[in-house]
Amino acid sequence: MNNNLTVVSNNLVLRDITYLRDKNTPHRDFRTALDRIAYSLCIAMSDHIKMREVEIETPLELTRGKKFASPIVLVPILRAGLSMANAFLELLPQAKMGHIGIKRNEETLEPIDYYYKTPKELEHSLVIILDPMLATGGSVSSAIKILKGNGAKHIVIAAIISSPEGVQRILNDHSDVSIYTANLDRGLNEKGYIVPGLGDAGDRVFGTL
Repeated sequence: MNNNLTVVSNNLVLRDITYLRDKNTPHRDFRTALDRIAYSLCIAMSDHIKMREVEIETPLELTRGKKFASPIVLVPILRAGLSMANAFLELLPQAKMGHIGIKRNEETLEPIDYYYKTPKELEHSLVIILDPMLATGGSVSSAIKILKGNGAKHIVIAAIISSPEGVQRILNDHSDVSIYTANLDRGLNEKGYIVPGLGDAGDRVFGTL
């Protein structure tokens, strides 16, 4: 579809997506499978992290190594995006975190933002948006617009499941933003939900069905 879209897939991810899709998977196991996929997405998108060379001393001699050269800010979209945050923080423990609250009007499918709080140094940071479901793309596109308005210049999206419509919306609205997803599903139904999908990720993670 576009060089800005990367589908991160391997046999472990395919297994865990099957767990997520199964309506009989308990929320505890759902969270665990989602965590494992989030790890894979984080590793895949690490190529976007700028590095600097440093000198370190091993028990035997001096050598050269690599450390991160720029700040990283994780921005989960409330509330479902919080389900991906722990996995990313385990791999990126020095990252700071912001939050954006955006909900979808179920009649118009348009996004409504209700909360924003992020660290100040967005301009020089790698900003990673976390949202398990990239459906219509409206909420994520709105979040990107808000982040750019607050100085963000390097933004990457991590989504567990995406629809072609949502991906295309982001590529049209923000051609400078890269998308990493574990699966590109068939499309959206008449209510704007991803099919075959996995249901409401937030409800299934937090047990609020």
